[in-house]
Order: sequence, then structure tokens, then C-alpha cells
Amino acid sequence: MTTSQHILACIDGSAVTESVCDYAAWYASKLNLPVALLHVSEVPASTRRDLSGAIGVNSRQFLLEELTQLDEQRAKVVNSYSNALVQDAKSHIQGNFTQVDIRIYQRRGKLLPAIEHFKAENRAIVMGRRGEDHKSSRINIGSQIETVARASDVPILICSETFKEPSSYMIAFDGSKTAIKAAWMVARSPVLKGLQGHIVMIGNHNDASKQSLSAAAAQLEDAGFSVAAHHLSASDAVDGLLRFQIENNIDIMVVGAYGHSKLQQLFLGSTTTEIIASTLSPVILLR
Repeated sequence: MTTSQHILACIDGSAVTESVCDYAAWYASKLNLPVALLHVSEVPASTRRDLSGAIGVNSRQFLLEELTQLDEQRAKVVNSYSNALVQDAKSHIQGNFTQVDIRIYQRRGKLLPAIEHFKAENRAIVMGRRGEDHKSSRINIGSQIETVARASDVPILICSETFKEPSSYMIAFDGSKTAIKAAWMVARSPVLKGLQGHIVMIGNHNDASKQSLSAAAAQLEDAGFSVAAHHLSASDAVDGLLRFQIENNIDIMVVGAYGHSKLQQLFLGSTTTEIIASTLSPVILLR
């Protein structure tokens, strides 16, 4: 049996929800796939607690009944909010991408298990850079992104600003196996085909890295992509990549996702995380 794939859009009602919907619909239109709107509701914590003590049995029973009613009311509010959110998101996409089919999924619990439930169907995942719980933070990328990125083997598009149809992209390249695979994945997908491409390496001025950069660019050209290779000097790789993006009005950045293990990141930091946190442009993570 053939599994029907989709682009999974993770929405939470935060300020980035419309951006997530638009970029998911754009991505889906490139692959002729539907958008699956996923809203995951945290199960409300029960307000019940141990009411044993000095109060009598009748009093405890009365209070438990009232708490049960409160739990039921909270669950109804959560369900109503989820229903309104997914319907608003569906209407938003239908108003801007009329040819894109839409599926709706609502689940209870945590985001990662919900995403993994659809693992066989997920062709790509679209998430907002900061969720509702981080909307006031300019440096926090959202508590869920790294967790999902490390657990997923499909592309993840992360966005925050108002949708702008992309006309250019850049691949952050450092000659590593992760970067080489990212360039290979771009070459195999029609999503960025037709856009002006750039593959950019900062530093790494050795013959092996230079040859790796040339080979990656040639691979993209052979696949029919319009791409230019750039080997630049900068004191910091992230700063150099972001400067190139701004100076060349790059619409989307493509980054290999988390080349180091979680333990290594504690000591080495993560270029991936720094890029996501430092740019307002959408970022596609590939691993």
C-alpha cells in the first residue's frame, strides 16, 4: 500500500502561525503535496489534589466533584481553541494557495510524539522559530526545534517573518559530511529548483575543502540548478554566512542539521543553532 505524503505544518496559535501556514503551502505546492495542519494540545493538568486531612468525607466529596467539573470545562476550552485554530489556519491557506489540499490533525500530549506518529507521511516539517511560550524572546529559537530536528530525518523549514515567495537560496557549506549530504539532498529535490542558488564556504582554505565545494556546486549544476560557489574569508563562520545573506538578499538559508552530538554541543556550541537564532530568514535544516 502506498502511503500518501504531506508537508506537516506545526501550528500553535502564536504570531508565527500564518508564516508557518504560508511556507508550508509554498513547499507543498512545489512538490504537489497536501499540507497537514497539526495542532497539539497540552493535556490540562488536573486541579485535583490530595484533600485528605481535617475536613470531613462529605466536604472532600463535594470538592472533588467541583474539581472534576473544572477539569471538564478546561478540556472543553482547549478543544474549542484547537478547533478554531485549525479552521482559521485552513481558511488562511485556502485564501492564498487555492490549489493546495489541506488535512487537519489534532492531538493531545507532546509535539514530538505527535510528529513521529505521522513519520511515514511526513515529506517535510514546517515550524515557527519561536512558539507562543517564547514570543518575547529574540534569541530563543523555540524549545521544540532542536528536539524535533535531532529526531527527524526529513527536511525541516523554520520560519518566523511574514511570508515572501523565495527567489534565491544559499547553502551553508563547510566541507563536512553533513554539508555534502545537504547539497546532495538539494540537488535531488525540486523545491529550490528555478531559484538562484549560492553555495557558501567560510574559511577552510585547504585543497580538500576547495575540491569539496567545487564538487557540490557541480553536482547542483548537473541537476539543472543555477548556482554560484563562493569561498570567503571571515573571522567567524556564522557572521560571514549572515553577512553574505544580507548583502545578497538571500531569501532562504539551507543548513546541515546538527553535525555534532548533543553532548559535543555542550562544549563546542552549534553553528546550526546560531544560524537559526541569528537570522530572520527561513532556514531549511537537512540531515
